[in-house]
Amino acid sequence: MKIFKMVHLVTVLLLVLFSLQMNSQSVYKWTDELELLKRVDRLPEYRSDSHVEEFSSYDRSGGNDDGFSGKYSFIRKEKGGLVIAEMNGSGVINRIWTPTPTDNMLYFYFDGRKEPGLKIKFSDLFSGKVYPFLRSVCGNELGGYYCYLPITYKKSCKIVFDGPKLEFIQIQYRNLPDKNVETFSCNSFQQSEDLLAEVNNIWADTFPKVSNYAKGKSSTIKTEEKTFIIKPGDEIPFFGKNEGGRIIGMTIDGGASFEGLYKDLLLSAKWDDEKIEAIYSPVADFFGYAYGKGAMRSMILGKQGTSNYCCFPMPFDQSALMKMIYKKRIGVQQSPVSVSVKVYYNDNVRNAKEEGKFYSVWRRENTALGEFHKYLEQKGKGHYVGTILQAQGLRPGMTLFFEGDDTTYVDNKMRLHGTGSEDYFNGGWYALLDRWDRGISLPIHGCLDYSLPMNRTGGYRFFLSDKISFEKEIYHGMEHGEVKNNFPVDYTSISFYYADGPLQDRMEPTDEQRKVYLPAEHIYFPQLMQLTLGEGVQVAIDKGIQVKTEHEGTVRVLLNDVPEGRYKVLINYFGKPNGADVQVWQRQKQLSDWISTKESREINKKRVYVGEINLTEQTNSVTFRVRKNDHGDQFELGLIILERIG
Repeated sequence: MKIFKMVHLVTVLLLVLFSLQMNSQSVYKWTDELELLKRVDRLPEYRSDSHVEEFSSYDRSGGNDDGFSGKYSFIRKEKGGLVIAEMNGSGVINRIWTPTPTDNMLYFYFDGRKEPGLKIKFSDLFSGKVYPFLRSVCGNELGGYYCYLPITYKKSCKIVFDGPKLEFIQIQYRNLPDKNVETFSCNSFQQSEDLLAEVNNIWADTFPKVSNYAKGKSSTIKTEEKTFIIKPGDEIPFFGKNEGGRIIGMTIDGGASFEGLYKDLLLSAKWDDEKIEAIYSPVADFFGYAYGKGAMRSMILGKQGTSNYCCFPMPFDQSALMKMIYKKRIGVQQSPVSVSVKVYYNDNVRNAKEEGKFYSVWRRENTALGEFHKYLEQKGKGHYVGTILQAQGLRPGMTLFFEGDDTTYVDNKMRLHGTGSEDYFNGGWYALLDRWDRGISLPIHGCLDYSLPMNRTGGYRFFLSDKISFEKEIYHGMEHGEVKNNFPVDYTSISFYYADGPLQDRMEPTDEQRKVYLPAEHIYFPQLMQLTLGEGVQVAIDKGIQVKTEHEGTVRVLLNDVPEGRYKVLINYFGKPNGADVQVWQRQKQLSDWISTKESREINKKRVYVGEINLTEQTNSVTFRVRKNDHGDQFELGLIILERIG
């Protein structure tokens, strides 16, 4: 009995000591997480034993039902609705994404409580109407709805959706071990209005500057400027230090020289005595160009006017060397290029125990069928902070390769599995009007380009508060195609990360890999055709473009995106009992005779040859003249197909 009392007393004392320790430990507030959304200077910092994981609606069977049926969009059903996420231990939700928000309620149950600590319409996470879920850290564009406002919890969090069905969803969170975490509360926001406004203003800044992030170890900025002429075959250093410090950012202005089909100017950087370059990439790819044109304007990396900017902090221990390389190309006229560079730096040496060095991995490959495109596979300690991807389909038609899911394994466990490639970049619904249908830049994600005729797209995403930490190893990759990597794709990717060890190898960009790929066949789909209506027609979209006329009228279709040249023109159309007659022209040049589209039953007529055109910037269109016949008043266009001649 005495032994039992003694054990009980010791247990009580231990609990009291633990409670005192927790009370004396500084509180980790939700504003500490909010701060990370603007503290780019802290990107090199490690997060030991803090793993990012995700609840997502991906198809567990390996198929492509990543949310359509709602089968995989919840953990279990309860009386109050669908449990869509459940986290145990202290942590923070850093990102919530969906392309299908509804007005159903979300209930967040914190720390095992029976009453929700947060009640909000699912749609209002992104609408900007409910404080503190304001733009720009919450919003929607490119078909995707995103929320980066941190939601912290001390012991646990359960999220319940009160509707009968939820479709596509990703909820990204990370554990916060050994921290006395403040649970998210709607009552504490008023004390943080200024910080929230500052974060939103930085995210909304369309003219990002290195000075935005001159805090902490990135303060006290020095600058070094250099202007030089570089010729084919040259390697010109533009920044070098033989003592420790850190690069805070840089700008590189080469006018329009980084644009075009050939990406022969390379950016190179080495830290300390490492044998492999930490940066080795075509300049255009590093700064988020897409298929020969500037495309990205994020808060960290991109292009403004003719100047390219990078705000990634790059600490080094003993030395740094940055240079530009101009690769010679046989059989192509290459001109000398004038380049102006400004490097922002200081003398704050890397803390090797607390910070990693900056690395980027450039890859271009026709990823083999059946295999994922690998962004990064790395051993050691570090964290992943960004992806730029250009994806060129090698089979004409719809961009089905963007159905592929991202997959991330960290320290021998699958931590994240997405629901589609455009979803990974916080978008949704490619090939639909005003969704993922063109290049759009947002603060930390965006679409680089979208073209059905060229069968290509691309995106970027940077990770701030949600950077993906690894203690031993990481694998991060993207599937191509609806299932089993079944679509042939030419991928160009750059992955950005910080780590404790150097790269072991790199890819050398060959002449062919430094050239933009141009397909030989181009297909225009009805949903993204650009039409101009003449007199005498009414137009609707069903399976195709339905053109109805009382007598005779015209519809012109622009043939954008496609390179100049000579092409065969073929069309798919629907023959039907009320089919009208159609004639195809290129401006004042007649391509085809009158074609009757009348059939006894509806039939899809495929690849009907109508003529040849010379396509230039001034002649990039075809016009359909539609006339009523005795029985039909409607012409329904399916596809326009261009085949390059020669």
